[in-house]
Amino acid sequence: MNYLAHIYLSGDSDLVTIGNFMADGIKGKDYKKYPVEIQIGVLLHRHIDTFTDAHKTVRKSTKRLHSKYSHYSGIIVDMLYDHFLAKNWDRYSNVLLPEYVETFYDSLEENYHILPLRVQKMMPYMMSDNWLVSYASLEGISKALEGMNRRTKNRSNMNEAVHELEAFYSDFENEFSFFFNELVLFSNLKLNELNNLFYTK
Repeated sequence: MNYLAHIYLSGDSDLVTIGNFMADGIKGKDYKKYPVEIQIGVLLHRHIDTFTDAHKTVRKSTKRLHSKYSHYSGIIVDMLYDHFLAKNWDRYSNVLLPEYVETFYDSLEENYHILPLRVQKMMPYMMSDNWLVSYASLEGISKALEGMNRRTKNRSNMNEAVHELEAFYSDFENEFSFFFNELVLFSNLKLNELNNLFYTK
């Protein structure tokens, strides 16, 4: 659910970015029916998820939530980390967040025909409520958590996680900053490896 991070970590290719963004909707080897850059994006997404799930700093964040939110803790941490990325965007990009996101939305529209049906259905809501920019505020991330809670038919109580965010704000932010610096290096390395793999066959 860390959409902004996946988009940011995709490099300069629109199609790699699209592939990374829509990867959760691509199962198994189905990615192979897409253009090469989309394939790279999907595989990059999977590498990012594996690295993230195993990282001790991320696990420290999820452990703080686990007693209350159980297996939803990882999803919540993904979203909280997107909040800190959006909030501190100018540390990571020279392009203003609203401008960066608008360019991404334009790319989504241009490549609409490639997107899985689930993503096509989600797009209008994402764009009209400007999810990626709204993540930067507590109000925005709270609304996003409420939306995720509704998707679990209110079983997850994810909407309440904003209280933990406020109570442990500095801890979460410091953990995000440490982890994300390592994730950027890892993602750049993996993206180079995937480009070499696909383009030197």
